[in-house]
Amino acid sequence: MQQSEDRYCPRCGAPVELQLREGRQRPVCASCGWVIWHDPKLVASGVVAQDGRVLMVRRAMDPGRGLWCLPGGYVDRGEVVEAAVARELREETGLEVRVRRLVGLFSQPGRPVVLAVYDVEPVGGTLQVGPELMDVRFFPLDSLPELAFPWDVDVLAAWRRNSSSGPADERA
Repeated sequence: MQQSEDRYCPRCGAPVELQLREGRQRPVCASCGWVIWHDPKLVASGVVAQDGRVLMVRRAMDPGRGLWCLPGGYVDRGEVVEAAVARELREETGLEVRVRRLVGLFSQPGRPVVLAVYDVEPVGGTLQVGPELMDVRFFPLDSLPELAFPWDVDVLAAWRRNSSSGPADERA
């Protein structure tokens, strides 16, 4: 799908058209042949567990306005992914976290987002609702609210598999 910013070539300014390249329709300059490659957008997210429950945030904007998801957000260019997840959790929830381990990378066909999910441990801060959210709260794993992103179910399943016995506070 051609995006609005792909109307003109960034190299020579000539009009861009869709052409079959490497098995897909891609924006290509009609004059110089430059292919405009769209890179995926990386999102860093963290699973925070406490007393057998996981922290979820209720979105105040689309996509998924009013629905719940794991806390996280876009990684800035040049930012270390682990630093991005800590920054996003601080901005969204007020919590300072320590990254324990990577849970996994998640993507879906046709979606430009790649999700990097980490198991994180709160080490400070005070739970609060960030400016892009409506609510922040912990939910039991077997009683999650309506989710904004269906892949959060897969993420939590992978998190449980990657934990030796589930959430850290359930291992005691």
